This record gives sequence, C-alpha cells and structure tokens, in this order.
Amino acid sequence: MTFILICGAIFIVIVFFSTIKIVPQRTAYILERLGKYRSTLIAGFQIIVPFIDKIAYKHTMKEQAIDVASQSCITRDNIAVEVDGILYLQVLDPKKASYGIDNYRFASIQIAQTTMRSVIGKLELDRTFEERETINTVIVEAVDKASDPWGVKVTRYEVKNITPPQSIKDAMEKQMRAEREKRAMIAESEGEKQAKINVAEGDKQELIKKSEGEKQKRINEAEGKAAEIEQIAKATAWGIREIANSINEKGGLNAVNLRIAEQYLTEFGKLADQNNTMIIPTNMADISSIIATATSVFDNTKKDQKKE
Repeated sequence: MTFILICGAIFIVIVFFSTIKIVPQRTAYILERLGKYRSTLIAGFQIIVPFIDKIAYKHTMKEQAIDVASQSCITRDNIAVEVDGILYLQVLDPKKASYGIDNYRFASIQIAQTTMRSVIGKLELDRTFEERETINTVIVEAVDKASDPWGVKVTRYEVKNITPPQSIKDAMEKQMRAEREKRAMIAESEGEKQAKINVAEGDKQELIKKSEGEKQKRINEAEGKAAEIEQIAKATAWGIREIANSINEKGGLNAVNLRIAEQYLTEFGKLADQNNTMIIPTNMADISSIIATATSVFDNTKKDQKKE
C-alpha cells in the first residue's frame, strides 16, 4: 500500500513538472500535439498537456554568429586561395525555421560557401583583397533570398581571411617591395626636380634683382651727372652774368685788361718752369696787342647789348 502511494506521488510530481514550462527570454518553443503543430510558446510561464503535447523545437530569437569554415576557391586568374568568414543571421519565424527546412544553420553555411566560390571565381587575385565589401554584399543577398522561406533573416556576412599559396605570397611580397622602391625613386627624383627648379628660380630672381639694381644705379648716376651739369651750367651762367655786369660798371674794362695781362704773364711763367727751352716773343708789345684784342671783344659785346 505504501509503495503504491509513493509511486502515485512520484507520478503526480512528474505530471506536474511536465505540465509547466518556463520559456526563457528571446526564446521560442514549438509545441506539437500528437505529432502536429499546435502553437509557438513565447517567453514566460506556459502550461501544456502532459503526454499529449511536447516541445518539438527550441529556437533562439537572438542574432547568431556562425563560423563559415575555410574553403578553397579558384580565382579568375586560376589561383587557389583559402577563404573563410562569419555569417550573421536571426530567426524571425520559429514555425518556418522548424518545418521549412531540416537544419537552417547548415543550409545557410552551404549557400554562403557556394556563393563565395562563385564570387571569388569572377575576380582576379589582386581584386579579391579590394572587393571584400562586394563579396560580403553578394553573399548576404544570396543567403537572405534562399532563407526567406525558412523564417530566417541574414543580417550580414564578413570575410575573415583570404589566404593565397606561399609562392603567391612571395611573389606579392616582391611586387610590393618593387612598388615601394619605385615610389621611393619617384619621390626622390621629384624632390631633386623641385630642388633644381627652386635653385633656377632663385638664380633667376637674383639676376632680375641685380639687373634692376644696376639699372637703378645707372639711372641714379645719370640723374646725378645731369644735376651736376645743370648746376655747373647755372654757376657758369651766373658767373658770366656777374662778369658782364662788372664790365659795364665804371672802371670795369680797365680791371678786365689788368686781369688778362696778369693771366698772360702767369701762364708765360709756368711755361718757363716746365720747359728748359723757351721761345720769347721778339716784341713784348704783344701783350698790349692781346689786351687790345680782348678789349675790342668786350667793346663789340657792349655795343651789341646797347643795340638790343
């Protein structure tokens, strides 16, 4: 009797716990009754009928990151590369994810891999490293389109690694080294070219400045000489006017005659100092003739002034 009671109590406990289901947050349970879809249990406290209802599938509604294993792909230029990536997807309809396909994760990975091989096959090796965004976009579109009947949404795909063979790596390294050396030589030559241009421009500017300075110097010298000649001419004219005025005064003519005689004797004396041999006029009256000639000149000038 006691054994029967104990067995009954255990049965009741099992039935009780089989009736109560606690569904975690962001999780969905697919409930089947007698093998047929009954309902989708969302997060919270749920009650089912024991032995008749059962939880057939459990799905997380969170975004899932699925690792896509590395695979060998042949590029357009017949280079074998190893490519792997990560696929991000999310279950939107638990019912479709349960009955639309047997294993949506496996199917999504297979579509991602086949699409990746197709995309890589259209690109040359050099472009595979540049076209990562294009590869990601094409794979997302292909997997998302195929997974729509499964109630699954593909959010994004990211290529992790593109690994070429070691021989290609060595060739690429040599190519990059040659490209760097080429850029260095170009940069150096451009620097030398610019330096020569700068030096030539400096020499040009220097010559221009020198020529402008020489030009200004000559202009200044010419202006100085012109000013000097002008001042000398003005002084000479002033001196001549003063002499003329003095001659017209009383006794001026006698002073001029005396001055001419003095200058004649002075120059004659200098001639005697500079030469051992000297020719002396036979008639010293020549002095008076010279004075008379000068006087006649002054007289004629004076008469012309009076006529005017």
